[in-house]
Amino acid sequence: MPELPDITIYIEALESRLLNQPLEKIRLGNPFLLRTFEPSIRSAEGKKVVGFQRIGKRIVFELEDELFLVFHLMITGRFHWKKRGIAVPRKYGHAAFDFPMATLLLTEMGTKKRASLHLVQGRVNLAAHDPGGLEIIDADLASFRAALTRENHTLKRTLTDPHVFSGIGNAYSDEILHRAKLSPIKQTKLLDDDDIDRLFHATRDCMAEWIERLRKDTGQNFPERVTAFRDDMAVHGKYRKPCPVCGAPVQRIVYAENETNYCAKCQTGGKLLADRSLSRLLKDDWPRTLEELEEGRK
Repeated sequence: MPELPDITIYIEALESRLLNQPLEKIRLGNPFLLRTFEPSIRSAEGKKVVGFQRIGKRIVFELEDELFLVFHLMITGRFHWKKRGIAVPRKYGHAAFDFPMATLLLTEMGTKKRASLHLVQGRVNLAAHDPGGLEIIDADLASFRAALTRENHTLKRTLTDPHVFSGIGNAYSDEILHRAKLSPIKQTKLLDDDDIDRLFHATRDCMAEWIERLRKDTGQNFPERVTAFRDDMAVHGKYRKPCPVCGAPVQRIVYAENETNYCAKCQTGGKLLADRSLSRLLKDDWPRTLEELEEGRK
């Protein structure tokens, strides 16, 4: 799903196009998108857009009279900048938001429709949509350490927990951990000061660098290529491809609908992390190291 860098670019593109513009009409193609009934969605029509903000992985349109459209795009929800009045696509279209010069289209690919829209009145009600995670761009080392070590979980889980850190998901957590040379399954209680310092700088640097990369790639265009899989990522989505640092093949752990990508040589001392489904199937034949894996392939 779109994470902090992607959402930052979305907001910059929306702000440059829609700030102080009236939202003339909302056309819902999928009624399930809207998760609130009070205030009425029609009360947003005719209101000017007076601001944008990010709350975690949510994009917020601030309208006049303290009305807020809160979008959560989930995994495959995307915005598209289209000619004014374009029809909402029947299969993948969720809604169209008509402005004087164009229509902002919201789509979601796939069969599972998870994207959501809430219309809320007042800043108090808006605050209920904030999971409370630390904003890493504004954080110092002390606040980062406090958030990281508040509870004991794996680094992967902690980085992607919206109640701990704001806007980090599956893709960028892989990149952060690779840069910090830390195992995704290392427990937060086992981190020493050097580990925490490396992770802090890796997290901040990774987010800042990817915002600049996406900003440069997008230019003045509307961000249409919003994806969790990018060619210049180090490990995310690069299973079996060479690590850009050491050349070892990138490994993965698959769970539910997600996977964690990592470099065993850079992050786990050459140890392969057990994939639940495969290690249960292979049992004693599951390779424990890169060397065993290569021998098995031979």
